Amino acid sequence: MEVKAVSKYVRISPQKVHIMIDAVKGKPVETALEILKFMPQKAAHLVEKIVRSAVSNADQRSDIDVDSLVVRNIIADQGPTLKRFKARARGRGTRILKRTSHITVILAEETT
Repeated sequence: MEVKAVSKYVRISPQKVHIMIDAVKGKPVETALEILKFMPQKAAHLVEKIVRSAVSNADQRSDIDVDSLVVRNIIADQGPTLKRFKARARGRGTRILKRTSHITVILAEETT
C-alpha cells in the first residue's frame, strides 16, 4: 500500500530540496523525521512537514500500519518561477528568478 502527500507552490528552489531528499529516501519514517529535524536548512523543515502529512494520511486508512512505513520516494518538481527585477548601476535592471517547487512524498509499507 502506498500513501502520498503533495505540497505545491513551495517558495524554495527544487535544487535545494534535492539535498534533503537524498538524505531520507528509502529510510523508515521515524528515522527520516529524526534526520530532518536536526538539519539546519529551510528545505528540511518543509520536507519534514510533508512527510508528517503523508503519515497522517496513512493513519486515516485502517488497512495500513503506520509503524512500518518507509519513505519510498520523494519528488521535487519545478513549479512556476516568479520573475522580478532589481535596480543595478547606470539605470539598468537585472532579472531575479524566484523559483518554486512541487514536493511529493510517497510512503509505503515495509515488506518483510
